[in-house]
Amino acid sequence: MADNKKVIRKDEKQLVVHEINRVNVDRTPKEVADWRNAHRTAESVHYPNRSRLLDLYQDVWLDGHLTGIWGKRQSAATNKEIKFLNNNGEEVEELNTLFESQEWEKLINLIVDSKLWGLSGVEFIPGQKFRFNTLPRKHILIEKKQIKINQNDIKGIDYSDNPFVMVFGDEEDLGLMLKCSYYALIKKGNFSDWAQYSEIFGQPIRVAYYDAYDDKTRMQLKEVLDDSGSSLALMIPKQAEFSIMDGKTSNGNGELQEKLKNACNAEMSIIILGNTETTSNENGGSQAKAEVHKEGEEDLNKKDIKLLLSYLNSEKFINILDTYGYPVSGGKFTIQQESDPKNIKESVEIISKVRDAGTPVDDDYIYEITGIPKPDNYDELKKEMRERNAFNFHANYLDQDKTHFKKTTNNKDEDSDEDDVEDLKDSVWNKLRLKLADFFVQAP
Repeated sequence: MADNKKVIRKDEKQLVVHEINRVNVDRTPKEVADWRNAHRTAESVHYPNRSRLLDLYQDVWLDGHLTGIWGKRQSAATNKEIKFLNNNGEEVEELNTLFESQEWEKLINLIVDSKLWGLSGVEFIPGQKFRFNTLPRKHILIEKKQIKINQNDIKGIDYSDNPFVMVFGDEEDLGLMLKCSYYALIKKGNFSDWAQYSEIFGQPIRVAYYDAYDDKTRMQLKEVLDDSGSSLALMIPKQAEFSIMDGKTSNGNGELQEKLKNACNAEMSIIILGNTETTSNENGGSQAKAEVHKEGEEDLNKKDIKLLLSYLNSEKFINILDTYGYPVSGGKFTIQQESDPKNIKESVEIISKVRDAGTPVDDDYIYEITGIPKPDNYDELKKEMRERNAFNFHANYLDQDKTHFKKTTNNKDEDSDEDDVEDLKDSVWNKLRLKLADFFVQAP
């Protein structure tokens, strides 16, 4: 591995990211037609180019609902506790400092974000410290495994053999943003119409009538209207007929625009989270319905975690960490799953019923599913518990035996009764000592 490090280390000036000619994001207004044309260009068989589509994604990313629901899904995958285990299954504590760094958080976010954007890429910087540069998505030609110098080039620098470049994503996947963009663009136009509606009909309309042949009166009316505010004002000759067809009869309160906005938000929620009930309750959902939808959302989170681990445990990334001096040879990354209190309660109830039926259950299994830490002196505590349970059981047996004996000897005199009770007491205690002695011998 040491020889490999000497071969793959290079001067920082030779990094691919430094050869890229970046340009500003195209912020011109986007419409559904632009989305369709960009989609076609990105899917081109011979000359695929995602630049226009990714610029459109940047515009769509300004949608508040979209950023909120993706942040929820991203956090569910990246906020898990990550550990690295060696080939003996023991935690490697040397990597804990790395897991707490901002660079590490940025990396795992980029990996998960590849599901949304279709791809992400990084180029690690050789040296003593774990660092990397983010590759602009518009310059990644993932279909040919190349990095383009200019975003509209048809070919670039091959990265398939570059040991420090990692690209996350699939060449046939344009990301979840492709589906969300359509609804976000419609919603954007809807908001513009809604704002215009509010501007026009949110304020009273001032209508002034004047005689068509009285220019002096018309000029005075205009001056008065101009000086009395910015609300919509109309000057109409008395001889003309005038009416405003404003649609208030069917949409007097802007309900139409609100319904369209909610419909677009619901579609994006389904695309990203697989449901709508965990983000809103606009359709009159219930708690039971929300819990069912939450289970579907958790399935998506598990897929995101599986994707994250697939890249972290790849041979290429393990070799990259090795060049930074981390003891990762032969080990693997794992993610600590959080316990669901509801699932724990159900599991404990099942275990209790199984034990009551006489079926033994391993204590280690109980510690595992409940997440309760196992005591260091577990064997000692277990032995004391067995002794205490055995003593309580036999003491209870003695009390029951004495009560039964008194009931059967109530016809005897008091002296005889006391003697018989003492004899029984000695006999039962002898049996108890023998049983406890047998138990102590067998106990671990």
